[in-house]
Amino acid sequence: MKDKLRQLFDKVFTRYVSTGLIFALDVSLSFVSALIVDLAVQYFSGFLMVPDPGAFSWVWLLVSTASAALMFWLFKSYRIIIRHSSLSDVNRFAVAMLCATVLDGVVLALLGRWFPFTWAILMAYFILCMFLIVSFRMVMVRSYEEMLRRFRVNSKNLQRVMIYNTSDKAIALAGRLHNSKHYNVVGFMTPVASEDLMSTNRIPVYSFSSKEDVAELTEKFALNAIIFPNESDIRQEAHRLVEYAADCQLKLLIAPTIDEYSNIAMQGVRNVKVEDLLGRDEIAISMDKIKERFSGKVVMVTGASGSIGSELCRQLARIGIKKLILYDNAETPMHNLRLELEDKYKDLNFVPVIGDVRQEPRLDYVFRTWHPQVVFHAAAYKHVPLMEDNPCEAVLVNLIGSRNVADKCLEYGTEMMVMISTDKAVNPTNIMGCTKRLAEIYVQSINSTTTRFVTTRFGNVLGSNGSVIPRFREQIEKGGPVTVTHPDITRFFMTIPEACRLVMEAATMSEGKDIFVFDMGEPVKIDHLARRMIELAGFVPDKDIKIVYSGLRPGEKLYEEVLSDVENTDPTQHDRIRIAHVREYAYEDALKFVAELEVLSREVRIPEMVKRMKQIVPEFKSNNSKFEAYDK
Repeated sequence: MKDKLRQLFDKVFTRYVSTGLIFALDVSLSFVSALIVDLAVQYFSGFLMVPDPGAFSWVWLLVSTASAALMFWLFKSYRIIIRHSSLSDVNRFAVAMLCATVLDGVVLALLGRWFPFTWAILMAYFILCMFLIVSFRMVMVRSYEEMLRRFRVNSKNLQRVMIYNTSDKAIALAGRLHNSKHYNVVGFMTPVASEDLMSTNRIPVYSFSSKEDVAELTEKFALNAIIFPNESDIRQEAHRLVEYAADCQLKLLIAPTIDEYSNIAMQGVRNVKVEDLLGRDEIAISMDKIKERFSGKVVMVTGASGSIGSELCRQLARIGIKKLILYDNAETPMHNLRLELEDKYKDLNFVPVIGDVRQEPRLDYVFRTWHPQVVFHAAAYKHVPLMEDNPCEAVLVNLIGSRNVADKCLEYGTEMMVMISTDKAVNPTNIMGCTKRLAEIYVQSINSTTTRFVTTRFGNVLGSNGSVIPRFREQIEKGGPVTVTHPDITRFFMTIPEACRLVMEAATMSEGKDIFVFDMGEPVKIDHLARRMIELAGFVPDKDIKIVYSGLRPGEKLYEEVLSDVENTDPTQHDRIRIAHVREYAYEDALKFVAELEVLSREVRIPEMVKRMKQIVPEFKSNNSKFEAYDK
């Protein structure tokens, strides 16, 4: 029976009442107000000195009702959704009624129905009509909320939650969730003790300072979750409330984010992910400069269906480029990206091209057909252990592929080529890092007055294909164990959108031949990362899910180089982007060693090839690898 009543409530009361009915009700209330005032006038007609009260009655009722209907229609007050009425809406009613009352007075005067106390009648009518209209809406809202509360209180799908902090975003979030079918906001939770037992929007505020306080609130209100209004609040509480919530087995949720390009909410309330804890505050970027640089141009992205390439495509799609060329050799990811772009960016003019950067004829076809003005070169082999086992392929893709793209940019007069490099190119300890450093050397050695060559270096990106986070998440879903290579291993992390924004920002700064490095923040201990992910999933590390240390993989080291070291870089106008000091190579020398390495890699002469790589890049010292023998 309750379920049927709940279904009836959802069907009838969650829909908006028609504007025609609201208009009719408002006019009816104005008529009732005019009738009550008229009855008072008839009763006190002698005192008010009303000549011919009967005739005045008909004129008054007709004029007041007609003028109210006219003003309600002109001010569109009937379009205000009753359940969402606010103080500003009351002001609109007040202005409409004031205009209607003034119009009443003018018409009565023109009809010869004005007498000494007419102003008092008009004032009484205005006050009474406003009272009835506002009271009617308050009763409707309170009745709706009470019925909604009664049907929601026993709902199995309703989660009892508290919202972190009492900021403007938190209060706005509480308003949005007020009639939610999924969340019942029972309070605000704040670390500010002075706000304890206060209330905001009739929702109580509770302070906490310890795990015991959170546990007490959890038990008292049967809490299911804590909702954070934004990512900065989560990072602020990463080592306090997040840990308390894990101990109390509370879910951690986050409110929708706002897309900076379109200023709309991107998604609904979702679970907090470890990426939210590792990310940093929003980067200030020059959107005007980026749009000025790239809008209206033909842009090509190699490696377009990869983690970085696909995000670059999404961001480019929002800034009004003329045409987007997607270039990748991975068929299924390219197909998925194509469907996504067709669905989300219907006005985007783009061309998906299946091709390999190692194939010079295929690249030539793309360049001579569409003549890209800007090229973002993100195609690369990046997995360190795999490239230690397949060094020739790493050279062919990361070095020869980059050379092919750069040469085509020169040949067809491309305005700019932006190459995506890696922190592993700094003092490389593995094949992958060295091939990326060799690609940097070649690209930066090119002297051109028509094409600017820009290189960007950054470290690991959160959630990229093959990174530790998706791997850990998969292991946790299977019940463990979670494998960490070494208890002390650390890495720098950056979100994919953050990295792509910085790439485009750096591209607007460069005059050519610069290597930009990004401030990667503080290093993250992978062991701590694994434990935090287990806790966010609702488990206890080493109890519910084991952590196993598997040992360093070939070519892997315990820590990555600090990219933005002040001693090795120069500042730019952006505080998170610096220019690296690197040894310069002559173009003739670069051309020669690239040709040598191409021959060695195509002939799969691995020992000779690796030895030559170490000669060209003397800082390349293999670590935990069979190629350490060539360092002696």
